Amino acid sequence: MALDVRETGRAAGTPPARPRREITTAFVVSRIAVLAVTAAILLYAVPPLVATGSWVALGVLCAAAAGIAFLYLTRRFVPAKYLVPGTVFLVAFQVFPVVYTATTAFTNFGDGHRGSKAEAVTAIETGSVRQAPGSPEYALTPALRGEELVFLLVDPKTKQVSLGTPDGLTPLTGAELGITGKVVAAPGLTVLKAPEAAARAAEVSALAVPTSGGLIKANGLSRAVEGRAALAYDAACDCVRGEGGPWTADEEQGYFVNAKGDHLAQGWQVNVGFANFARALTDPTISGYFLGVLGWNLVFALVSALGTFGIGMAVALALHHPRMRGTRFYRIALILPYAMPAFAMLLVWRDMFNRDFGLVNQLLGVHVDWLGEPGTARLAVILVNLWLGFPYMFLVTTGALQAIPRELTEAAAIDGATPWRAFRRVTLPLLLVALTPLLISSFAFNFNNFNAIALTTEGGPFPAASPQVGATDLLITYTFRLAFGAGGAQFGFAAAISVFIFAIVALVSAVAFRRTRKQEEVYA
Repeated sequence: MALDVRETGRAAGTPPARPRREITTAFVVSRIAVLAVTAAILLYAVPPLVATGSWVALGVLCAAAAGIAFLYLTRRFVPAKYLVPGTVFLVAFQVFPVVYTATTAFTNFGDGHRGSKAEAVTAIETGSVRQAPGSPEYALTPALRGEELVFLLVDPKTKQVSLGTPDGLTPLTGAELGITGKVVAAPGLTVLKAPEAAARAAEVSALAVPTSGGLIKANGLSRAVEGRAALAYDAACDCVRGEGGPWTADEEQGYFVNAKGDHLAQGWQVNVGFANFARALTDPTISGYFLGVLGWNLVFALVSALGTFGIGMAVALALHHPRMRGTRFYRIALILPYAMPAFAMLLVWRDMFNRDFGLVNQLLGVHVDWLGEPGTARLAVILVNLWLGFPYMFLVTTGALQAIPRELTEAAAIDGATPWRAFRRVTLPLLLVALTPLLISSFAFNFNNFNAIALTTEGGPFPAASPQVGATDLLITYTFRLAFGAGGAQFGFAAAISVFIFAIVALVSAVAFRRTRKQEEVYA
């Protein structure tokens, strides 16, 4: 039979035409948006990476940018165009913070250990500068050379103007002096006015100008003096010589230590292995309260997650009944706690539980110190958390209930099941299949619910025997107090405790998800 070209739309032997891809506005806009964001990141990140010599990071960034440009400038790899942005954000905002926290846990990173050894030596030497008798004094004017802070120094005797930078002191010509003897204008420099200099007071104090006789440092905002460092680093012995020294470098602690065992305040960041984890488990001032705090933390998270679910489900079931009237009004009223800013509501509830003028005591006609006793304080924070959390569970349970066919419950009633039995055998299992992931996320959130404790009880009440741990402290608030309390910031130790918290939440979540999969297999 002859081939009918009119029916087939093409002649015999002609290869099938390649389908024409429709270019939508959304596709074009998304392509432009991704490429624009990539270009903006390059413009922002490349200059500082080049300035600091971070060639590995620069290479990774350029390779990633080239890959994204190739992906979005070709018509192939359509699925990857949608997967790559999500993957990049997942790595940037989820994987990287977790990995960075875990690696920080093996270091002594914190106050006194924020930089490298070279930076520590510089800080020690500049911080020990003392004015020597008879050393020169200068009239100081802070200025900017581009974005760099510099000193304009005037010798009161010779009126010679010099430019002071971290590289040294150089003569400056063409500067204009004012009546007070300070520089008011200089070629190529921006002289800072008094308010501008005051705003940069910390930078002015930190800047040190090296000279042949020592260092020039600011003494206030209008005067600078030349002094000598009381402590000086000696590379031959890898030590700091001077007052109380010599101070020998201890690479395990990241400190300069003398023969008495004392160390200088400024140290550097080093790898300490499992020392932070060992401290959390063996230090009696920490491990002695760890299990108690963990137990209360688990109770608080479980009661908050299950309590908000129970209350939200009960309200949702009541409003889901076909005979219920005025459901729109009730739903609006019930989601008000969810619509209010949580931090503001926590502060309001804290005042409502006040013993002397709180609304709770006035309504009940009692004089209970709700936040001053361990039992009542824990009850109070749980009640507040339930009030804040149940509207969310009410909303998601309402949506899940509407997705359950009424024919299932009606069939159960026809088979003779009581309302309670129908709920327990039909409605509840179907709700749990849909909402168990949300319950797990609610547990994880409440396990680390810092605001609920910090803004109501601040972890208290605190017993006299252990003022560092309170009755309502969660692991997150306990860690915050230990790591960022009076002893200064200890980021490495805080990261180690965070790893413990992550492991606990991950274990509970994994077990719960495994049980969820079994439920899905049963009710699939």
